[in-house]
Amino acid sequence: MAKPDKSRKNAPAKTAATVKLEAVGPASPEVLDRLFAVVESRRGTDPSISHSARLLARGRRKIAQKFGEEAVECLIEAVAGNRDELVSESADVLYHLIVMWVDAGVTSADVWAELQRREGTSGVAEKASRPRDPLA
Repeated sequence: MAKPDKSRKNAPAKTAATVKLEAVGPASPEVLDRLFAVVESRRGTDPSISHSARLLARGRRKIAQKFGEEAVECLIEAVAGNRDELVSESADVLYHLIVMWVDAGVTSADVWAELQRREGTSGVAEKASRPRDPLA
């Protein structure tokens, strides 16, 4: 009888999603740009065959509502300490955020540029540099 491979003892189980990612290469942040391109390509297409097209056709309020729902689910899983569910809900949040960007005419490059602008600046300093809200 062969001994079990202990080097994979703590490795996460492969899911359909990880098998699919392995098929296109290792996971990387570029997957967000590819997802953005797919969502953008669905704008104006048949809502009966694309979830992204359906969301975009329903308008900004529905997109924002779905984003909010997914964000709350993500927070619930984080607080509960459910790592795998947090990962899954995080992916849902990012997807719905990208749908919102597409609807609003924001590109992923716009967001990456803003993140790059902030890079190297402490969060405290960055927040202090923002115009002050007199109502806050």
